[in-house]
Amino acid sequence: MTQQKRIVVTGGAGFIGSALIWKLNQQGISNILVVDAFDKSEKWKNLAPLHFNDYQEKDSFIKDITAGKYNNTIDAVFHLGACSSTTETDARYLALNNFEYTKQLAIFCSTNNIRFIYASSAATYGDGSNGYTDEESQMHTLCPLNMYALSKKMFDIWAFDNGLLSTIVGLKYFNVFGPNEYHKADMRSMICKGYQQIIETGKIKLFKSYHTEYADGEQVRDFIYVKDAVAMTLHFYAHRSLSGIYNIGSAATTSWNTLAAALFAALNKKTNIRYIDMPEILRKKYQYHTQANIQKLRAAGYHNEITPIADAIRDYVQNYLIPGNVLNAEKQKPSK
Repeated sequence: MTQQKRIVVTGGAGFIGSALIWKLNQQGISNILVVDAFDKSEKWKNLAPLHFNDYQEKDSFIKDITAGKYNNTIDAVFHLGACSSTTETDARYLALNNFEYTKQLAIFCSTNNIRFIYASSAATYGDGSNGYTDEESQMHTLCPLNMYALSKKMFDIWAFDNGLLSTIVGLKYFNVFGPNEYHKADMRSMICKGYQQIIETGKIKLFKSYHTEYADGEQVRDFIYVKDAVAMTLHFYAHRSLSGIYNIGSAATTSWNTLAAALFAALNKKTNIRYIDMPEILRKKYQYHTQANIQKLRAAGYHNEITPIADAIRDYVQNYLIPGNVLNAEKQKPSK
C-alpha cells in the first residue's frame, strides 16, 4: 500500500473510523488525515494512542475540497463519518450531513481518481422482508424504518443512478461492536451497555418481544466484531478493481439471550437477564431479524475466518472493557 499520498478517514475519531486507523497503523501507515467534528463527548480519547499526521474539522475539510486544496494529494477516502443515531428526528440535518456531504465527497473523489469507500448501513434493509442481499438491482425495493436509514439509502440510490457504483464501494455494516465505542452513549452496542449493567447491578436488561414469532430475548441480529469489520473494509483498499455495494457482517444470527450469556461467561458470572418493556417510539421501527448475505464479499476474494461471537465478546471484555482500554497503535491485542 502506497504512502506517497495521504489517506483520509472521515469520522476518524469515531468507533469504526478509529479502529480503521489502528489497523492502518499496524500495517505501518500513518500518513493519515483525520476528519471529524469534535464535540463534548470523549471520542477524542480514541485518537490519543494512534498515529496520524493531521486533523481537520469536517466543515472546513469540505470547503477545502471545494476550493481545490486537496487535488492530487489524496490516495483514498474512507468516509465513515455520519450521524448514526437511529432515533434522530431532524430529517433536514440527516439529509445534509449523511446525504449531501457524502455526495460532495463522492464527486470529488470520482473527479480526481481517488479511491472512495463509504459507510452505508444494514438499517437500509428495514424489517428484512425484502431480504438482505447486497445486489444493487434490489436497492430500490428496500423500505427503511427510520430517517437515518433513509439517508443512507438515498445516497446508495443516488450513487447507483449516477453510475458511481461502478468505481466506488459502499459497505453495509451490520451490528458492529468492540473497543472505541465507549463515547456513543445510547448507540453503543449491547455488549458495551450490558457490561456496565452487569458491573453495576449484576444483571442485564433486554427488551421484551412484541412479535409472536419471537420469545423475549430471542430476537436475532447479525453481530460483527469491529476487528473483522475493519479487515473487510481494508480488503477494498487493497483490491481497487472492486466496486459496488457489499454487506459487512458475520452471516450468522445471534439472539440477545445468547449474546447476554456470552457476556456473563466472559465475566465468569452466572447469567441473569431481566426483560423490560420496549419504548413505544421503537416498537414499529424494531428489527427482529438481521442476517448479512456475504456471498458477494466472499466472491470478491475475502476469505478470512470471521471471529465467533463468544470469542469476540471475550476479547472485547477481557482485553478492553475490564481494563478500560482503547485500541492502541503500539501493539496488537490477541483476538482469542
